Amino acid sequence: MARGSRTASAAKSTVSDKREAILRAATQVFARKGFFNSKVSDIAAEAGIADGTVYLYFKSKDEILRSIFDRAMADFIGEGKRELSSIEGSVERLSRIAQMHLERLGADRDLAIVFQVELRGSTKFMQEFSAAGFAEYLDIIKSTIEEGQKLGEFRSDIKAITCAKVLYGALDEMVTNWILSPRSYPLAPMAAEVMKIFLGGTLAR
Repeated sequence: MARGSRTASAAKSTVSDKREAILRAATQVFARKGFFNSKVSDIAAEAGIADGTVYLYFKSKDEILRSIFDRAMADFIGEGKRELSSIEGSVERLSRIAQMHLERLGADRDLAIVFQVELRGSTKFMQEFSAAGFAEYLDIIKSTIEEGQKLGEFRSDIKAITCAKVLYGALDEMVTNWILSPRSYPLAPMAAEVMKIFLGGTLAR
């Protein structure tokens, strides 16, 4: 019985590892060639596997792109919730969200390019992704602002969802500027600059 359990566990681990290798390869290929110019064969070659192997794990190139987004958002949201649970104060929580956002994408330029450019290549993609993990991420920011409003930290005359979108939009623009800039500079420190401006307009006086 124990041997069977170990075998099943090993098989599951192999599947997980193979999926991860395909997603990592796809991220690199999409960032380098662009989603619409990339082929499944390009992804397979990058991952060092046969073309047909990709289809054992993903039905299409679209599903691969969707899975890159879903995995990245799930990881970010999971990590964020763990970290935020130990942080006191809404301002401190928002600051950590901003820092984590830029740290994560700043540490993986290929993923940043896929998020900022390739996921926005069509209205269809943007609608799908806006309704997926992005909505949960935005809700975490909104809930943090609402909590701060109840505690008197943030102004009560502003809409939390609007503030959440403004903060996300500012961070999003920092990432876009970073990947397009001819200069090489660390992205994470920009979080502090964004928060200075954001808090200047939202903190209760």
